[in-house]
Amino acid sequence: MIYKNSQRGTLLVLVLVLSSIFFILLTGLMHYVITQHQVQIYNAERERAREIAEAGLNYYKWYLAHYTDDVTHGTGEPGPYVIAYEDPEYGHIGYFEIEVSGSSYCDQVGYIDIVSTGYTNDEPNIRRTIQARYSRPTVAEYSFIINSNVWSGSDRVIVGPFHSNGGIRMDGDHNSTVTSGQEEWLCTASFGCSPNQTVDGIFGDGTNPALWHFPSTPINFTGLNTDLAEMRNHSINNGGIYIGSSGAGAHGYLVSFNNNNTITVHRVLSTESYTAYSVEEGTHTEDNVITGTELFGIFDIPEECPLIFVEDKIWLQGEVSLKASIAAANPSDDGSNPSIILNNNITYTNDDAGLLAIAEGNVLVGLQVPDHMTVNGIYIAQKGRFSRNHYYNSGLPEWLRPYVQRERMDMLGTITSNGRVGTKWTSGGAFVSGFDDRFNEYDRNLVNNPPPLTPRTSDDYRFMEWRDID
Repeated sequence: MIYKNSQRGTLLVLVLVLSSIFFILLTGLMHYVITQHQVQIYNAERERAREIAEAGLNYYKWYLAHYTDDVTHGTGEPGPYVIAYEDPEYGHIGYFEIEVSGSSYCDQVGYIDIVSTGYTNDEPNIRRTIQARYSRPTVAEYSFIINSNVWSGSDRVIVGPFHSNGGIRMDGDHNSTVTSGQEEWLCTASFGCSPNQTVDGIFGDGTNPALWHFPSTPINFTGLNTDLAEMRNHSINNGGIYIGSSGAGAHGYLVSFNNNNTITVHRVLSTESYTAYSVEEGTHTEDNVITGTELFGIFDIPEECPLIFVEDKIWLQGEVSLKASIAAANPSDDGSNPSIILNNNITYTNDDAGLLAIAEGNVLVGLQVPDHMTVNGIYIAQKGRFSRNHYYNSGLPEWLRPYVQRERMDMLGTITSNGRVGTKWTSGGAFVSGFDDRFNEYDRNLVNNPPPLTPRTSDDYRFMEWRDID
């Protein structure tokens, strides 16, 4: 009997232990299920809040389509602006709060930043915030935009989209799309074809032919042209810098950017004349080497309107320390098309700097320039071309002959040229003038925040940046 009672006691203890274990496991399982259910609810509410925040961005996109450049939601006061969100199926389910700010130069809006925070009525403490930059695309998205046939040589390295409204011979190394507005074109001896032959819109020995697209929609080059009279007006009436003609006996201005948000301007009093050649002008006399100057002034570049307008020829160089734009133009004289001469290195002192340089005529790389030249910025030859003319020793004074051949040109930014682009000359396959090696890369920092009055490739706003904040 004692043995049997002992067995019963042991069995009772075992049952109690197993029951306790089962109860603990069941409690843990229930806690896990409840927790997972709460997590699912939380994640679902976060996703709903995110969708509401996205709706806020789209709402203000719609608003800007009807009230262009209005960053105050019609109130004239800063945000946030709280707006009820109506779901088509469930009605009013939450709110989005919108904060809007814009970047403007010379009273012209550059881009608009929108921060949208969404939340539901059921869980107002669960919020999602999305920030987007809303702006119109500009030429800064490209490494090249050309309104003519062009030959990109085998020595050239190109980073960023390359577009020509004409035909393209692409022998260079590139990593992005190459687009031509032509289905086919006549390639002549000046593009390396002998005899002349009809070729595809894009042909050549360049890398990544899978990225070649033709015919593509041409870019309206006329639409890219900045209204120079309006630019002049901004420089005079909106706080920019306006510089008139250099006067009788002078040749224009040497403009040097300094690393402290200033420019030093010299009147060019004398230049050296010598012989140059271009396809457009043939053999001609050039006078782009400065031999004498006088100080015209030192100017602070105003941050509210960092625009410099010069009604004369410009020699350009220096270190750019902010986003600024400069133009050489004479809008009141149809026969005068001032050019910009890239006279020396043009670099940035920080990642926030950027330069737009517009010439009514040509943008030419000078003769007397560094052996390894660095040029940063967006350069637009509105009626002319971006190039370096061909020089040969017999057409130059002896002291300029060492500058005929230069080693390398590195460019960070964009070239927009009405005419054919070229900075290297060959004869019989041999390098004879210009830069032996050339590297071009579009400036990613200027895509979303270009210098003031950078020409747009479209008038339609679009989201250029989109990121979750929370």
